[in-house]
Amino acid sequence: MLVSQILKTKGDLVFTVAPNETVSAVAGLLHARRVGALVVLEAEQVVGIVSERDVTRAVATDGPGALSTPVSRYMTKDVQFAEPGETVDALLGRMTDRRIRHLPVCKAKRLVGLVSIGDLVKAKISEVEAEADGLKAYIAAT
Repeated sequence: MLVSQILKTKGDLVFTVAPNETVSAVAGLLHARRVGALVVLEAEQVVGIVSERDVTRAVATDGPGALSTPVSRYMTKDVQFAEPGETVDALLGRMTDRRIRHLPVCKAKRLVGLVSIGDLVKAKISEVEAEADGLKAYIAAT
């Protein structure tokens, strides 16, 4: 299964913030949107990603003052990307190795979606279940 197939099912909506948004505002958006990460955009270019973990780390490290600090100070700047033509298996391996839970999907350097480890696991389970059903049907027919 390809990332593009997941995005067709899931949709391409990506919640974004500017690098100058405060950590407090980002925490509010994460809660309101019910997501685990936001992509940080500047002039339509991905410059980072900020997750619930980053917000927690900011407060744990710098105390309540972190909440009024721009998210650019705490965001992950070395963003790992996915491409629409990549396979679920390849991304699962990359995300596991690097211990990350969200990958922005870009096509020709343009943000076209976001996949989470949960999206990939769900797709993999569906793929395995379909394969099992096919094998069961084949065995029943013989």
